[in-house]
Amino acid sequence: MSLPPGFLDELRNRVTLSDVIGRKVIWDQRKSNPAKGDFWAPCPFHQEKTASFHCDDRKGFYYCFGCHAKGDMISFVKETDNVSFIESVEILAREAGMEMPERTHDPRAAEKRDRQTRLADVMEMAVQAFGLAFRSGAGQGVRDYAAGRGLTPDTLKRFEIGFAPDNRTQLTAMMREKGVLEEAVATGLIIQPDDGGQPYDRFRGRLMFPIRDPRGRCIAFGGRAMNPDARAKYLNSPETELFHKSRVLYNHGPAREAAGKTQALIVAEGYMDVIALAQAGFGHAVAPLGTAITEEQLGLMWRIADEPVIALDGDRAGLQAAERLVDIALPMLAPGKSLRFCIMPEGQDPDDLIKAGGPQAMQDALDGAVPLIEMLWRRETGREALDTPERRAALDQRLKQALGRIGDAGVRNHYAADLRERRGDLFRPVERKTYAGGAGGAPSMPGRAPYRNARRGGPTRPVRETLSSDLARSGAAREADARIRESAILLIVLRHPSVLPEIEAELEGMTFLTPALSSLRDAVLDAAVEGSDPVDRAATALGEAPIAYLERVPQARVHPMARPDATPDAVLTVLQEAIHRHAALLGFEAEFGEARRDLADAEDESWSARLRHATGSRVAADGIALHTSAEGEDDTGESVFQKLLNDEVWRRSGKK
Repeated sequence: MSLPPGFLDELRNRVTLSDVIGRKVIWDQRKSNPAKGDFWAPCPFHQEKTASFHCDDRKGFYYCFGCHAKGDMISFVKETDNVSFIESVEILAREAGMEMPERTHDPRAAEKRDRQTRLADVMEMAVQAFGLAFRSGAGQGVRDYAAGRGLTPDTLKRFEIGFAPDNRTQLTAMMREKGVLEEAVATGLIIQPDDGGQPYDRFRGRLMFPIRDPRGRCIAFGGRAMNPDARAKYLNSPETELFHKSRVLYNHGPAREAAGKTQALIVAEGYMDVIALAQAGFGHAVAPLGTAITEEQLGLMWRIADEPVIALDGDRAGLQAAERLVDIALPMLAPGKSLRFCIMPEGQDPDDLIKAGGPQAMQDALDGAVPLIEMLWRRETGREALDTPERRAALDQRLKQALGRIGDAGVRNHYAADLRERRGDLFRPVERKTYAGGAGGAPSMPGRAPYRNARRGGPTRPVRETLSSDLARSGAAREADARIRESAILLIVLRHPSVLPEIEAELEGMTFLTPALSSLRDAVLDAAVEGSDPVDRAATALGEAPIAYLERVPQARVHPMARPDATPDAVLTVLQEAIHRHAALLGFEAEFGEARRDLADAEDESWSARLRHATGSRVAADGIALHTSAEGEDDTGESVFQKLLNDEVWRRSGKK
């Protein structure tokens, strides 16, 4: 609708901006100067502790120096109350005691608005009727039930709890008498049979919960059956001109007001949970209306708080609801907008938890809420045992699909990095006991020593710190060799990005000893997730052209597979072999160090066999050639074994 000239100016003259905003924030008394119309506060649009939100009464505008939100009193009401422009004007006009102008621009819109007003009036009649029945003699049983649930008189009044008597026509007769039976049918309060039979009440024998929209209008009801044998424990109003349940949250308006102070939002499963939370001091709680949370409802939640906490019942159904919500939320994630999940103890809901342990027990549960990425990880890793390569590959595929659903590139990149780290931790082998330190003196099974993904923090002790400097090559030489292998692998990948999807899992699990190359590999994997150019992504991470950087290593530059004309099949085969050889060499170095340490006190003649076994993995690794040693020496497994054998003989001869 159009507003007459001067109406908004008069509205702004009657209402002070600081008064409007002051209902949502607490002004910083140290920085504010009311005499000059200058006010400062923590911003209501984003979480912060400092007062970066500025309100200027003289100019009639606000501005946040943190999130850059700005506007006037109308835009402030529009954003904080989640209403349209005209609705925000109506709210301010009521506060100012001003009459809204007549609606003349669109007769059909005016007619629709008038009809919705009549329907809302009928709903208010029902609120009053259900409330009267609750307080009457017929409502004694339902009052006893409410008292047994711990609901106080103040709570009953606050949530306008009512009672629909177990009478088929009581409300129908009242609406007919008032001449609004047709409107009552349109609101869903009354059911009109399709065969033309007599209309009858929808809600009978139920504890009634009015459902209001953010503007405070009653738009629907929820009813809990008092008869334990009722077919439906809870019954909601049907979809109507006023009520679209996928776009409504129970307790939306009051929770939004409370969240303005707490900067938090709790999302429970049902009416009684919300009421119990509010009674315990958690007024910033809402609930969907008998269905799974929808995209529209999630959007409403994020208008109230950046990270709503989803508090679900501690049963299988609650966990499944949380897992479904993960899929709904992933495409909608944005910087600063996410979810946390608070799963109640098994068999309990928020109402049960508060009754058992009081508000502090609920607060403790909320403080332990886990982020969305943790719920995603638990869901995907909890489906089956990850004890075979095929199952681990299936996990990788599921995680990749989940990442692909995240729309925001920045959020997706951070999720990818976090999931890679979690995956590395999950599949990091447990360090086995050595021959000298096995439980009860029993030797462990022989084989290559474990090693872990060293992408963050470098290689662990079994790879580097246990090597004997007098028998093995120097640490600098080992790292030089590792850099050659790592550079060659990455250069081949960047020269032939078409093979990246086939080699992605192996590349992700590869241990890098060179930190810069580890970061470069991460960027290449991020590009695979994003579907972007890996060379460009790597250049951003490295700060220079990645191919030129890698070609500084001569052995990598001259490798045949780094040529642009190399065939994809050959490239793929060599890359797979090269990554496996790299892993085998690291394993050999760990086993080599363990063998040297274990044999320090061995006295029998079996020590020479142990030395040979320690070099087995190196012999196998040398069957896969990628480059020549940095020192140019013959470092096959057999020659290393011979060096170790000679030195041990010398040591033992001297000892004797």
